[in-house]
Amino acid sequence: MIERPRKTRSAVRLIVLSDDDRVLLLQDSDPGIAEVTWWVTPGGGIDPGENELQTGVRELAEETGWQAAESDLIGPVARRRVVHGYSDEILDQYEAFYLIRTPAFTVDIAGHTPEEQLTLQGNRWWPRAELETTKAWIWPAELQQMISIGQTGGQPLELGLVTRESTVPVDD
Repeated sequence: MIERPRKTRSAVRLIVLSDDDRVLLLQDSDPGIAEVTWWVTPGGGIDPGENELQTGVRELAEETGWQAAESDLIGPVARRRVVHGYSDEILDQYEAFYLIRTPAFTVDIAGHTPEEQLTLQGNRWWPRAELETTKAWIWPAELQQMISIGQTGGQPLELGLVTRESTVPVDD
């Protein structure tokens, strides 16, 4: 078993849906594992003193350059606890997902943190139909359900504990 520090935090993830029904995803990586990437929604940890909406607006601006208002965020559309195993740490994260509709825009990476500059490899507007057929890892797996809830106003998904989104298995 690999000994890795465990970090626990709460976070907000943003499902960015364009007017032409494409989803903005960021290509993420684990620097300790060559050539392994996956696609995720923008988002990150809640800073002290922030609420979920404030975090969502800040993270969206930092990771994509898009300036949103708290009132632009729809949701939460889902909540979960996810345990990610990486080569250098285990991240135990409580996540709230919000939907935001925008026109398609060019992502501005100027706000990326040093860690994001190292791990984020790119971004792409994915047609929703392609999300169903791609062989690429798309996390969260329930992304399409979350979009539907955001569009219809249904009850948020309560996904509980998710442990299948790891580059290095979590053994505990």
